[in-house]
Amino acid sequence: MAIETIGVLGAGQMGGGIAQVAAGKGLTVLLADVDRAHAEAGKARIAKGLGKLVEKGKVTAEARDALLAKIEPVESVAAFSAADFAIEAATENIGLKQTLMASIDAACRPGVIVASNTSSISITLLGARTKRPERVIGMHFMNPVPVMELVEIIRGLPTSDETYAETLALAQRLGKLTVTSKDSPGFIVNRVLIPLINEACFALQENLGTAADIDLGVKKGLNHPMGPLELADLIGLDTCLAIADVLHRELGDDKYRAANVLRMHVAAGWLGRKTGRGFYEYGSK
Repeated sequence: MAIETIGVLGAGQMGGGIAQVAAGKGLTVLLADVDRAHAEAGKARIAKGLGKLVEKGKVTAEARDALLAKIEPVESVAAFSAADFAIEAATENIGLKQTLMASIDAACRPGVIVASNTSSISITLLGARTKRPERVIGMHFMNPVPVMELVEIIRGLPTSDETYAETLALAQRLGKLTVTSKDSPGFIVNRVLIPLINEACFALQENLGTAADIDLGVKKGLNHPMGPLELADLIGLDTCLAIADVLHRELGDDKYRAANVLRMHVAAGWLGRKTGRGFYEYGSK
């Protein structure tokens, strides 16, 4: 099946980024969220970001307008009946993702691949909530999607070879590099990243150093482009905690237990850049 129209469910940071990249490669994007207003708001955020790039001379106004014309906010996931490929990009919550995968499955034509942008949850588990588990796959984009090159492809137990090949081809069409992971909690990237971030949280919790010292030590001592705490703020502390909890629960090893300082920041609503405060302060949201 030729892929020319994709449905993206979730118009937030990740879904919006996926929509932007896909539209930039000439695909028509049906952008859905809880309602059309939220989908429209998602497109407006994309437009705002592109506007800044136009001001800096990195994108032409014509290219921006052409890209935005390919993104169509829709009333609901029911519009995915016209999609050739669908991607779920909602909050990292098992119950929510299971419900949304079932709704996408009901809306899409037979044979259409349904992908999840989950960063930690079992693709086999999500696929079991559909009537097409062999056409369900993980397509984990990195944040921010327009900047980061990598897409992690995850095969569920029933995922067919054809589904994998078609998804790999789509990722390459979007200009992404890919790695393939088996369906294990956290996959490759977050299996390595979240323990690093969590250990930095423990270091902060134990007053081993300030957040700035911990981040600078990692950046200059390990040659990382960002420190683990500032990266956690960028990802979203709620997302980091959700993934840590999945790793702890599913792998059953206490080395994955979330640091209390991370859990308390989330309880306080200090989720990072998106709320204006996390391990650092960023001003108003």
